[in-house]
Amino acid sequence: MLQNSDIKFMDQAIELARKGIGFVNPNPMVGALITKNDRILGMGYHEQYGGPHAEVNAFKNATEDVTGATLYVTLEPCNHFGKTPPCTQKIISEKIGRVVVATTDPNPKVNGKGIQQLRDAGIIVDILKNDIAKKATRLNEIYNFYIRTHQPFLAIKSAMTLDGKIATYRGQSRWITNEKSRANVHELRHQYAAIMVGVNTVIADDPSLTDRSDFKYKRHPLRVVVDSAGRTPLYAAVLDTEIAPTLLAVTEKASPKFIAAVEERGVEIMVCPEKDNKVDIRFLVNQLGKMNIDSILLEGGSTLNFSALEAGLVQKVYAFISPKLIGGKEAITPIGGKGYEKMEQAITLNISEIHRFDEDIMIEAYIIK
Repeated sequence: MLQNSDIKFMDQAIELARKGIGFVNPNPMVGALITKNDRILGMGYHEQYGGPHAEVNAFKNATEDVTGATLYVTLEPCNHFGKTPPCTQKIISEKIGRVVVATTDPNPKVNGKGIQQLRDAGIIVDILKNDIAKKATRLNEIYNFYIRTHQPFLAIKSAMTLDGKIATYRGQSRWITNEKSRANVHELRHQYAAIMVGVNTVIADDPSLTDRSDFKYKRHPLRVVVDSAGRTPLYAAVLDTEIAPTLLAVTEKASPKFIAAVEERGVEIMVCPEKDNKVDIRFLVNQLGKMNIDSILLEGGSTLNFSALEAGLVQKVYAFISPKLIGGKEAITPIGGKGYEKMEQAITLNISEIHRFDEDIMIEAYIIK
């Protein structure tokens, strides 16, 4: 039976789980809290991929005997050997009396089996079904999608003026948004396993596409450049693999000389099939999923953005909007390409949150499938 303190303690466990953001991909973020008589005995979270799970860290940090205690964990404990032993066995051996779980694990290897194993051992297991449970699910939206589909969770990030332009008619785009908005983009980069851009963005802006967030430890994502014909300048910042890894997605149109030159810089080349004279983005995204890339932040240009939308690969949109007007019928908008002919073909979104960064706003929205 659920207790009044369950929501309070689970909320704390979720905040613990957030500390693993960007460091545990493609595994989930998990937090754990051990209590007895409404006192916290131990806390832990999943700190890095391949490291001890949250429950194990909570037991390690416990300040006294946990026999008969309640364990709060944001995700169903695993019951199988992976990078680490099953957490269910550890919970049973520590003689925990009750386990409160925020959400079940969609991993087919778990998915209720961990809970059943605990119950078979005589441990009371309660599963939350409230706003806290939704919060825990949202925390691991990337993991939940990837474990079910084996396809990276892909989000478009765009920065535009109030009249919907991402650059002037001459292609100038620095800076549309303010410093606080740009700092938030680096926090997003920290969360995603890869950043994807088109070659035109590299040529126009020469971005480094690195994690320059305020997190204590940086985690530079894989930089993916979609460059069908091999036009990335050899001086481009993204080719400096001493800073962060880079993959160039090309087609057979890229010359062997170009491929040899960038491979000499330590850049990985992926030769993709063509679709509409461009890299087949669906093939590329699926291949990245096979490489354990669970998430992609698409910071590409308008053509690449439309290709991803048209292919049905986009799950989420981060739209930064600055209170500026630059006009120009030739100025680029966030979504280019051919576009859709009829309004009923338009992609619709569900706005989940609206953030303020001084005068800028950022709309966080999900594609409605």
